[in-house]
Parts: sequence; C-alpha cells; structure tokens
Amino acid sequence: MGKARNLADGTLSTLDVTGAATLDSLTLTTDLAVTDGGTGAGDASGARTALGLVIGTDVLAPNGDGSQLTGIAVTPTAVSDQTNSSTGAFAAPKGTTAQAPSASTYIGALRFNTSTGVMTYSDGTQWIATNASPCVLSSVDGNIFVGVATTLTLNGTGFRASTLTVNFTQASDGIDVNVTVSASSDILATVTVPSSVYNSVTSGNAVTITATNVDGVVSSGVNKTAVGAPTGGTITTSGSYRIHTFTASGTFGTSAQLTNVEYLIIAGGGGGGYNAGAGGGAGGYRCSVVGENSGGGASAESRVTLSAANYSVTVGGGGAAGTSANSGFGGNGSNSSFNSITSTGGGGGTQNTSGNSGGSGGGGAATGSGGAGTSGQGYAGGNGNGNDGGNRSGAGGGGAAAAGQNTPGNNQGGAGGNGLVSAITGSNIDRGGGGGGSPHDGSGGSGGTGGGGNGSSGNSSNGTAGATNKGGGGGAGGGYGNTGKAGGSGVVIIRYVP
Repeated sequence: MGKARNLADGTLSTLDVTGAATLDSLTLTTDLAVTDGGTGAGDASGARTALGLVIGTDVLAPNGDGSQLTGIAVTPTAVSDQTNSSTGAFAAPKGTTAQAPSASTYIGALRFNTSTGVMTYSDGTQWIATNASPCVLSSVDGNIFVGVATTLTLNGTGFRASTLTVNFTQASDGIDVNVTVSASSDILATVTVPSSVYNSVTSGNAVTITATNVDGVVSSGVNKTAVGAPTGGTITTSGSYRIHTFTASGTFGTSAQLTNVEYLIIAGGGGGGYNAGAGGGAGGYRCSVVGENSGGGASAESRVTLSAANYSVTVGGGGAAGTSANSGFGGNGSNSSFNSITSTGGGGGTQNTSGNSGGSGGGGAATGSGGAGTSGQGYAGGNGNGNDGGNRSGAGGGGAAAAGQNTPGNNQGGAGGNGLVSAITGSNIDRGGGGGGSPHDGSGGSGGTGGGGNGSSGNSSNGTAGATNKGGGGGAGGGYGNTGKAGGSGVVIIRYVP
C-alpha cells in the first residue's frame, strides 16, 4: 500500500501491510494465534492457559503455598535437607528481649536477641542462648523450718560454678524471693533460706525452688514442704547449730528428717560412801561430737540420722548417799538415754568394801577395790588403802577421763577421776567427774573436774554432792559417822545444723 486510505467503518477479510502502517483501532473476528504473536485467546484466563501460565499450576498462586506448581515438589525434606554452598548469610529474625514472641508458640525457632547480642532458640518455655548450658535442679537436701534459719543443698547440673539465682515461691503466703549464691561446682550449691521465707511460710505449705544459672537458663522447680521446727528441752543456738538441752526427762520431736545429729548423754553419778567411805563414780559419758571423746578413753561415737518422729529422752538422777552404818554404800546413779543410746549410771562409793560398778566405777574403801567402769563410758574407781580400822580411807570414784585415785595413804582420801570437756553447747564445759574419798581422820580427796563432789576432811563433816546435770559422783563422808553425799543428775544434749 503506497497511499494512506481511510478504512473507517470498513470490513476487510485480508490485510497485508508492508512497511509502516497506522491503525486507530483493529477488531479481529478470530483470536490471534500464539504462533502469530498473539495470545491464542480472547480473555486473560484463556491467554494464561494458551501461554502455559496457569496460576497455581504453572506459576505460584498469590498467597498460595506452591504445592501444585508443576515440576517442583515442595516437602520438608526438599526444603530442609539441602546443602547450601553460599558464602553469604542467613538473616534470622531479630529484636530485643522485650520484643521476643511467646516461646510456647515458637518451639524450635531461632531469633537473634539484640539486647544480649546472642542467637537464641525456643524450648517451648523460654528463649535460651544457643551457647548456654541447660540448668537442671534435680533435688534439694535439707529442710525449711518455720521460724528457723536453715541451709539447703542444691543438686543438679549446669550451675557453671558461678553465680546462681535461687528463687523461693509460695503463692498463698505471698512469697517470691530471689537469693544470689555462688555455686561451688557445676553440680552443687548451697543456699541459706532467707528470713522473708521462713518467717512468712505456713507449716504444711510447699515452697517451690528454682535455680537460674549465669546463662539465664531457669531450671524446673523442686517443692519443699515447710514444717514446724524440732521441739523439746531448752533450745539455744551457737553458730549454725541449734541445741536442745534436757536437764530433766522429756520428748524430742521433729517433723522432718535430721542428719548428722550430735549428742552428749551423761547418766546420774553414784552416791558417796559413809564414814571414811569412798567417792561415787561419775555417770556414764557418751558423746558423738566430732573431735571430742566419749568416756573411758573412747573416741566420739558416730553422728546419727533422725527420722520425723517423737523421741523419749530420759535424764538419770544421782545415786543416793551412804548415810548410816546400815546403809553405808552410796547408791548407783540412774541411766540416761535418747534414741536407744543409753549411758549407765555411776557406781556408788562404798563404806568399807569394794565399790559398785557403773558408768564410772565407785571407789573402794579399806580393803576393798574400786568398781569397774563401763567400756566407752568411764573409768574404774580407785582402791582402798588395805586398812580396816582407825586408819582406813576411801578411794576416789572413777571419772569420764580418768580412774579414781587409789587411797594414797592412811588418813588420806583418794581424789575423784577427772571428767571430760565438751563444747556441744558452744562453751567448753567439764562434766563427768568422780567423787572424792574420805579418811577416818585427815584430809579428804578432791572431786574430779567436771562436777565430782569433794570427800570430807577431818572427822566432823560430810562430803559434798556431785554437780547437778553433770553426772558428778558424790563425795564421801569422814570418820566418826559422817555421811556421804548424793551423786549429781545427768543431762542429755542434742544438736544439729537445721
């Protein structure tokens, strides 16, 4: 076509154009085939079909998951188990600690914490640093006593031998307290229960304890039920020890198990003999305080573990004094006991024969021998001077730490055996001394350290009694009808670290 023509409102069955042509509009009566440069369709849907671009089949559908995309299998394995040789970077979600979504919603997810500068992952309960050590609190040893400070031992893993934050929670008592301690190792830490916990908790309520390690990982909780503190006797404290002293029989009660319990059990001392008689033996002395001794040269006994229960405590009285020719022997002291551990009463001192056996033995007088002590509790009494007349003298009663002195000569009473020192109450106190013997005329023997009564001197005085609650043996009476004195009562002392 060499010239321009006006084909307005015309219809052509065939149009050949060579070169340039300008058409204001062109309406085709049939679809232009793809091979002719068309879409092969008269609408968009048909065009996508003709061109192989069906949405959801040939191409990803808007907001679709692409699961029907031809030629691509979109499965977890296809997405996850692939080798990535890129030297670039994977951009994880990031934000502050406060911006972190709920960990329970994103179990197994990763995010970068811009507050701490570390990558974290969700275990379903918290976001944990990927380089963190899990903190596991497996058990808590010890007790929570109402109104009493106690120490707990935490056992677990992931403590990192570093700072550990221990939380105590009890909702109904309004308790939510944190204590910071230094773990002694990765698996062990100790914590003192704070006063805001033990002074606020109600007996019978469970306190939940958790630990948070230096990585910020919080352990699961362990419950400890608060109980009333142990009862019985006169209660004192010394350092970390809580001490129960029984000066009379009673009951020791505990609502929880106690471990490494130490005790001192002393029986009543024996009474002193009459009329130039012998001193009474000290009450049996049994001790489990670490580093101390029991009587008779024995080492300290083993500490004990007490289950939650009530325990009877018996405190033995002192033996009666010898007071007349017909009752010239001092009586044996009574036993003391606790938790099936019994100390034997001290042996009574004689008037003119052998002394009685006991925890520590009573002294002999005249031709008599001293009574035997009990193994692990005390020593024997001393022997008389062999005279049974105006020159006779009585020996000293045995003590926890030494035997009674033999009668040193005519008109000289033997000294009582010494007792032992114990610091179970926090102070060094002598207990368990034997009573001194007396002569017919002359000087009486002194009582042993630890409460032994003195033997009387001369012929016109009586002996002195053994000390109360020390198990001391009674001192003997002098010649010409002077009386001996009673042994001292025993004592039971119990201590433990709450």
